[in-house]
Amino acid sequence: MRYLYGLAILCCLVLWSSCRNDFETVASTGNLEFSRDTVYLDTVFTNIGSSTYNLKVYNRSNEDINIPSVRLAQGESSNYRLNVDGIPGKVFENVQILAKDSIFIFIETTLDINNLPTNAPDFLYTDQLLFDSGGNQQKVELVTLVRDAIFLFPEKYADGTTEMLNLGTENDPFLVKGFYLEDDELTFTKEKPYVIYGFAAVPSNKTLTIEAGARVHFHNLSGIIVAENGTMKTMGEKSNDPEAMENEVIFEGDRLEPSFSDIPGQWFAIWLIKGSVGNELNFTTIKNSIFGIRSEISPLTLRNVQIYNSTYVGLLAINSAIKGENMVINNSGQSSLAIQLGGSYEFRHCTFANYWTESFRSFPTVSIENTLGDDFVEDLVKANFTNCIIYGNERREFSLFQNPDRAFNFNFTNCLVRFEDPNGEFGNNPLYDFSNATLFTNIVQNADPKFQDTKKNNFNIEKGASGAENIGKDGVGPDFDLNGTQRGNSPQDHPDAGAYETIEFPGG
Repeated sequence: MRYLYGLAILCCLVLWSSCRNDFETVASTGNLEFSRDTVYLDTVFTNIGSSTYNLKVYNRSNEDINIPSVRLAQGESSNYRLNVDGIPGKVFENVQILAKDSIFIFIETTLDINNLPTNAPDFLYTDQLLFDSGGNQQKVELVTLVRDAIFLFPEKYADGTTEMLNLGTENDPFLVKGFYLEDDELTFTKEKPYVIYGFAAVPSNKTLTIEAGARVHFHNLSGIIVAENGTMKTMGEKSNDPEAMENEVIFEGDRLEPSFSDIPGQWFAIWLIKGSVGNELNFTTIKNSIFGIRSEISPLTLRNVQIYNSTYVGLLAINSAIKGENMVINNSGQSSLAIQLGGSYEFRHCTFANYWTESFRSFPTVSIENTLGDDFVEDLVKANFTNCIIYGNERREFSLFQNPDRAFNFNFTNCLVRFEDPNGEFGNNPLYDFSNATLFTNIVQNADPKFQDTKKNNFNIEKGASGAENIGKDGVGPDFDLNGTQRGNSPQDHPDAGAYETIEFPGG
């Protein structure tokens, strides 16, 4: 009987609790608090969805409250989308918050600039998030800058398939989503940014010219391909404002939010296919890709080029012919410069660095080989580095691998390199005989270059402290560094190694 009596009481309690409201509330009195008074959704391209942003709404009172309405000021016509405590919509009624508790509101948007009242390339779109009404009303501002752009993408066919490029052969196809640029698409200007989906390919016997100040953005796994006998030229110029870089050509991903500004792997690469010709990049920054540049048996000239935040390799050169000056490459998951299957290379006043911290890195900053895998070998005609810095956060920052069946010619002249071998592991390897002036001419080993801020890809070097100061060979050129500072060319003032002359650091 006691058992049955207890069970009856338990059932009554369950029935009573199931019939009551979740909690009794009082009306909101306009005393809500917010994690921010304005939600900036940063800049988005037209028709590309924003990231999801959050707003936290606090009830600091000792009572459970009910907010009669939470809504966008523009109602259902707003271009913002909300999710209030797990429920999607634009207008909400009777939103409840427990005492001393809070709720999340998630906000995102997708905007079509063609539907907005403007002809300008940029438009500031705003709305308000309203809580309650009348005298108790509170509001949070919503702000988004929407930017117009030129979109380039492969065609989608009626049967649901997408235009493809064959990078292989007819008998052994290698298909990627992409398209060939038409003649009227072969000049990129600074008038509007370009956003590329898939691979935009430069056809054979055509030239893609990218003018000074142009901005090119890539969607995930997208890039530019330069086909056999095709050419790519970027015509960037020195900028007056090093922050704005208004005259440089910039390649990066299509996510414009600050949180994406230095995230590797957002797009694929600039890909120079075997047999492309006359490629040339001037005052160009390439950032946040999987490979910065992938050059396959192609000629390439690089002047004042910066490559940052590559998932694998900043500059991958496969049996190519490359000349580079005033280059900086940093933050690569493998190597900043990887030379494979030989080729011909000449680098002057370049800074090859690697301070990758996203994951374990087992590759040096610079890797040089005359092989590709186990099956292919070609001559390394030359790999000459003059007045360069090769440095990073590992003890040995360059590697050399030779198949003796083919030529392997290299030289480092007046360079600062990091290669520590305290246990003599490489002492009997003639490729690392640093006393051999034919291979290593006037180099400096393991002296700290004193970079200004490697985390921010700032590779200026400190005056009076850098191991690269005054060690360069005279008369090598270019005469001006990446900042536009003239290099020393007298016995009293030799040029510094790397892409920059030394400067006084603030507070130094």
